Amino acid sequence: MENMGAVMGEKPTKQRVILVLILLVTLLIAYLDRVNVSVLLADNTFLSDMGIKGQPVQMGLLMTLFLIAYGISNVFLSPIGDYLGPRKAMCLSIFLWCLSLFIGGIASTFTIMLAARVILGIGEGMHWPMQSKYVKNWFPPHERGKANAVWVVGLMAGPALAMPFLTWAIQSFGWRTSFFILVGFGLLPLILLWFYTTDHPHQHKGANQAERDLIEEGQKAEKELEAQAGHSTLWDNMKAFIFDYRFWLVTLYYFCLASIFWGTMAWLPSYLKVARGFSWAAMGAWSSLPYVLGIVSVLASGYISDKIGRRAPLCFVSMLGAAAGIYFGAYAPDNTTAALLISVGIASIGLGIAPAWAMVQHIVPGKAIGAGAGMMNGVSNGGSAFSPVLIGFFISASGSYVGGLMFLVGLGILAACCAAVLAYQKY
Repeated sequence: MENMGAVMGEKPTKQRVILVLILLVTLLIAYLDRVNVSVLLADNTFLSDMGIKGQPVQMGLLMTLFLIAYGISNVFLSPIGDYLGPRKAMCLSIFLWCLSLFIGGIASTFTIMLAARVILGIGEGMHWPMQSKYVKNWFPPHERGKANAVWVVGLMAGPALAMPFLTWAIQSFGWRTSFFILVGFGLLPLILLWFYTTDHPHQHKGANQAERDLIEEGQKAEKELEAQAGHSTLWDNMKAFIFDYRFWLVTLYYFCLASIFWGTMAWLPSYLKVARGFSWAAMGAWSSLPYVLGIVSVLASGYISDKIGRRAPLCFVSMLGAAAGIYFGAYAPDNTTAALLISVGIASIGLGIAPAWAMVQHIVPGKAIGAGAGMMNGVSNGGSAFSPVLIGFFISASGSYVGGLMFLVGLGILAACCAAVLAYQKY
């Protein structure tokens, strides 16, 4: 019966394409949930209701505590997904998102709002590594660059849509309503994941034998290596990457990338409105631009990295571009030029995201990909949790946004150095 689909000339179905589009929708909505606080930091009513107006360090805590919880959850809870499977783990994650958003919508104090952000971080910490596990299970290695690029688009599309949409929603209906709208949005990926995906191709009724053969043939070499390891424990599999310096180079690279991403996401709306004097409506539009451009850079990275068979060179270009865009934007005398340069800098991040995940999927054994992806994402995002509050500290200490932006430029240069080492080793 094996390869019967191929023998009879049956064309492979495209369930893996449908799967990756569902992952795109899921990540897009996850980033809507994360971004709403960034917009709220520019809303005087929200700041007054929470008692944090004029207190940049407390404002930064809203993103920082989320990221700390997110990082811890990635490291300690994502291995659960290796046992539950990505489908059940992601549905549990989305349930926690919705709960956190509901609590945020009814929060009467800053402490309750912080608690809601922590719950959101715990829930979303289980989510991201499972996206990578789905790709590992459903795609042969030569298709993973494009597959990763498609779902990573949600990382840029979410903020691109969220900035103008939430700016409008908050201005029209008030900040509490924005939370309840997002609860409703969360039901969509929950339905799609539960009813239209499976953990593995052979479990999906819509995937024909030809598609299963195509996937299995591409994964054959990986599975033979895993079979040689015998009945290894999770710890045995984890040792294969925990003691691999290449894994930690990618993790340090991704820590710097995440620090720039979260730092600019948390403070960009406020920077544009306060430091550059843009109107509320203009702030929403300019805040969206980096992520609109980022969609293009993410898609381009997937195609180029699969085409050249290399990942690290794109990561190098990505972070060098981010550092340059933010540096020259910070010192631009003209407000429009500044906004445009910083937008290009943030968009450059997109060139390095999917290639970084493709490198991790290559380095980490399949049986431990949930733990490996969780470790990288958890350490990176947990460490980057301090980026928003550090930027707040630099703003408070110097009275200017420039100091915080230069901190991000330094991180970009460090990440480019990590990528250069990996590029030299032909990754």
